[in-house]
Amino acid sequence: MGPKERLKLIMDGKQADRPACICPGGMMNMVTAELMQVAGVWLPEAHSDARKMADLAKAVYDHGCFENVGVPFCMTVEAESMGAPVDMGSNVIEPRVIGYVMESVSEYEKLTVMQKPGRIPTVVEAIRMLKEELQGKVPVVGNLTGPISTAGSLMEPMIFYRELRKKNTDAHAFLQYVTDCLIEFGMAQIRAGADVIAISDPSGTGEILGPKYFEEFAVKYLNQMIEEFRAEGVGTIVHICGQMNPVYKQAAEIKSHVLSFDSMVPMQEAKANLPGRVLMGNVSTYALEFGSPEKVASLTKYCAENGSSILSPACGLGMKSPLKNVQAILEAVKWL
Repeated sequence: MGPKERLKLIMDGKQADRPACICPGGMMNMVTAELMQVAGVWLPEAHSDARKMADLAKAVYDHGCFENVGVPFCMTVEAESMGAPVDMGSNVIEPRVIGYVMESVSEYEKLTVMQKPGRIPTVVEAIRMLKEELQGKVPVVGNLTGPISTAGSLMEPMIFYRELRKKNTDAHAFLQYVTDCLIEFGMAQIRAGADVIAISDPSGTGEILGPKYFEEFAVKYLNQMIEEFRAEGVGTIVHICGQMNPVYKQAAEIKSHVLSFDSMVPMQEAKANLPGRVLMGNVSTYALEFGSPEKVASLTKYCAENGSSILSPACGLGMKSPLKNVQAILEAVKWL
């Protein structure tokens, strides 16, 4: 069974020959220093060059790391397109937002003035290249930063969280604007050939928002995005950081094909609280960087036995993660 067929079957809740093994991209970046050395393609140049971005994504698949390709390799593309200044980092440091463009949720209309394409065309063109050059045989995953995390890159996060309560109406208007922009970017990725859209929203956790605001702000706007993308016939993944105990009930309302969690969430617990849902994760990135291939293989098997149908790192890979450790996930999955 090919990787694209396998992933689609699993995402649709059907039986495949074995679990899938992917790493989406975006927040869950799969590029390491050793992979760049092997591929001869380097960051930060690949963040802004479609050819290099596509080649580096293909190297992940070609060198036996994961059964997919995915772009971009950071979480700053969306905020940059709305006016936020970005430091592009280095070959070991990811890009980061270095300034805010608004001081309150009430100022969101400033974003309509500041909006610019930024690197969005680069990401879309890289997806188009990957789709054409891999001839549709390998899943192409497009990535989006979730609404809460994007909003928290446009203004000071603590003020943003406070104003969800104090300026509730304006906060919804701000997040609706951000969500509309994210949908537009996602649709451009789909038109270019993305088979799956993965949404990572690390700032939109139940630990930070609590159950009430997680449902009111995170679930509401994630589902707007998911409904648009599902209508286009693509698979959808949502990755949520942090402990899930406070918000399993609310997370069950997220309409994505797949839910992904980081390593602090026991897969057995997630499976018990989310019956019938397809779960992804969550091999420790600490073990991937500092452990051995044998340890990674053991953790992979444990995750699969306890509820994960799609094996993946729990978060973005550390840049110093040895290539043999990264490859150990897929090698272990092939024996499941």
